[in-house]
Amino acid sequence: MRLIQYRDGVSKVLAAVTDDEAVYPLEDKNVWELFRRAERQGMTPLEQINADITGGTPLSREWSSLELLPPVDAPEVWAAGVTYQRSREARNYEVTGGKADAGSTFYDLVYDAERPEIFFKSTLARTVGPGGSVKLRSDSSWQVPEPELGLVLNAGGEIVAYTIGNDMSCRDIEGENPLYLPQAKIWKQSCSIGPAIRLAEATPNPYDLEIGLRIYRKDEAVVDISANTGSLKRRLDELVSFLKRDNLIFDGTVLLTGTCLVPPDDFTLRPNDRIEIEIKPIGTLINTVEA
Repeated sequence: MRLIQYRDGVSKVLAAVTDDEAVYPLEDKNVWELFRRAERQGMTPLEQINADITGGTPLSREWSSLELLPPVDAPEVWAAGVTYQRSREARNYEVTGGKADAGSTFYDLVYDAERPEIFFKSTLARTVGPGGSVKLRSDSSWQVPEPELGLVLNAGGEIVAYTIGNDMSCRDIEGENPLYLPQAKIWKQSCSIGPAIRLAEATPNPYDLEIGLRIYRKDEAVVDISANTGSLKRRLDELVSFLKRDNLIFDGTVLLTGTCLVPPDDFTLRPNDRIEIEIKPIGTLINTVEA
């Protein structure tokens, strides 16, 4: 079971999307109102949704045709880095200029360390949803999307749902100096999430999800790669436990879990590219690129 938010005139609507793609608008104003109502009824969110839609009439439109909004209003988006071997390789390439004999780097140390790399990524105002535009940073010449599985957390730090995230990244800025990481990661419209959240209780195994990345330029696929979350180095609850340490977590906080997909080293995004990130049980997050 998935949840989406869409605009209907001036109203924002929360809706459930079943696995057969039927869309049922819900009475709740947002995800957290739904969760609290389910708790009062002694139900899980999935049980509450199933009770709500039983006997109901779905929309006659496909959910992809709706004016979709970010599926959850995330007050903060955080991200984990170097959690996949492919990410480790890409970071090492950036800092060594591709020298095979450069030896170990601090990214190798982070990959193997007990403490993961966790950094602040975005705020609600900087985050765009499905169909929106992600922006290129004006002082970078090597920029890529980073497709990631996102964890949707409640204020207690529990994983209540999963989503798709695009952690836009400037490879040249990050490679120049690790202290430049905030500038390589955070700028307006540098993060997108969506198109839906999938309830954690309806996701049996988040460690076996296929993630696909397709980038189209003038309707031609210039990048088409895929990988599986099974190659994630760390456990999801491990990443959450470090984010929670001495920290304040809000309902709707999203933690992106790192990327296993990196375009070729000679690739950089251009204006008008179309980015499609797919995790089948969640959907496909589509964004265009603007300067």
